[in-house]
Amino acid sequence: MKKYSASKHHTLSELNITPLLDLAFVLLVIFIITTAPAVNDLNISLPTASSRPKEAPSKVNYITVDNAGKIYLNTVEMNEDQLLRTLVEFRKQDPDLNVVVRGDQRIQYQKVVGVLDVLVSANVNKVGLATETVAAN
Repeated sequence: MKKYSASKHHTLSELNITPLLDLAFVLLVIFIITTAPAVNDLNISLPTASSRPKEAPSKVNYITVDNAGKIYLNTVEMNEDQLLRTLVEFRKQDPDLNVVVRGDQRIQYQKVVGVLDVLVSANVNKVGLATETVAAN
């Protein structure tokens, strides 16, 4: 005959969750203590500032290269050196300078590349190339 005590070999019929609850409460207390509360214990009056009106969007400048190869900034004819000096001055006044390059389709591509080189030299970052849409038949 085998002799076994009944107390050593009973089946586990329920789970003891007390240690799990203790751990959850300890973590909750640690979380509450370490979280800095939003304290507004000083009663002060903050100064007011006038609301600035929205700035008008910067003006777009047009560089046009006509079919004869002449360069125009807006409506003023100039060469590449004058264009560079003028764009540098515009850039000093408006760091967010916008330029659209319009070139006649019959000019040499090198003229437009020369204008783009001037824009790079003047550190103008916002450059667009103007085109026309093709009408669908």
